[in-house]
Amino acid sequence: MANTSARMLRLLSLLQTHRYWSGADLAGRLEVSARTLRRDVDRLRELGYPVDAVRGVAGGYQLRAGGQLPPLLLEDEEAVAIAVGLRSAAAGAIDGLDVSSLQALTKVVSLMPPRLRRRIDALQSQTLPAPGFGPSVDAGALILLAQGCRDDETVRFGYTANDGQESNRHVEPHRLVSIGQRWYLVGWCRERHDWRSFRLDRIAEPELTGMRFRQRELPASDALEFVRAGIRSIPSRHEIRVRFRGPTETVSAVAGRWGTVEADGEDAVLTMRSPDLCWPLGILASVGLEFTVEEPAELAEAVAQVAGRFARSM
Repeated sequence: MANTSARMLRLLSLLQTHRYWSGADLAGRLEVSARTLRRDVDRLRELGYPVDAVRGVAGGYQLRAGGQLPPLLLEDEEAVAIAVGLRSAAAGAIDGLDVSSLQALTKVVSLMPPRLRRRIDALQSQTLPAPGFGPSVDAGALILLAQGCRDDETVRFGYTANDGQESNRHVEPHRLVSIGQRWYLVGWCRERHDWRSFRLDRIAEPELTGMRFRQRELPASDALEFVRAGIRSIPSRHEIRVRFRGPTETVSAVAGRWGTVEADGEDAVLTMRSPDLCWPLGILASVGLEFTVEEPAELAEAVAQVAGRFARSM
């Protein structure tokens, strides 16, 4: 193997299986001498890969877990598997991992050759995700907007407002925020000359413009607080108050992202606002504690209807 760079990548690929390789086996696979193999292993160590070595006739090499994550070398199948898994996590399948998964997914996809991206898109188009409480979001649009945030590149898209009015927007993207089973884009809207948050399920045909910009100062402590303030300012049809018979920690772990949870004696009281009653019903079922709906009456009626429907199915 005359190409040193190619040989190093091959060696790294073999070691990243984390199995123990004998020196003779590695040298044979790489078609090099034992001396050249030792020199290549030393180069990997200089790059931050912790390679353990055992000397002697039965000696060999093994890559151990280090204090930091060095650059990874992935086979095609591994890269596709990681991208698919990150897409699921970014969609909210794993609570708390959506934002970090999106950041990782953006990095992985940006380095992929077109042939692997086509495989991922094909797999996505033939896969039916489990339904969640929130609206579905196109993973491709999510990645594109994340790239705009990362690279300070403006984006254009069509947008449907809460009242159904449609418009075209040119936006300087700042951050993507996941809250309440929904994704929001926070950015400076060049048409409105002000900061805005956009629900991703209402964004149509986003595209990167190639135009760079300098980030402006956000009028909030962070993007999450900006979105929360915007949600609080929107008139809501339902003011919800539910009393759970259990600790606040249990309720907050499930519902804390959508409302306020406070202790009242041995109970936990959840207050929240919602334009409809569909996803609050899902939240109540997910907490796993006995509860009483204190308001509104419409939610109590909806709970009774669902309970009756389940009871009749037994």
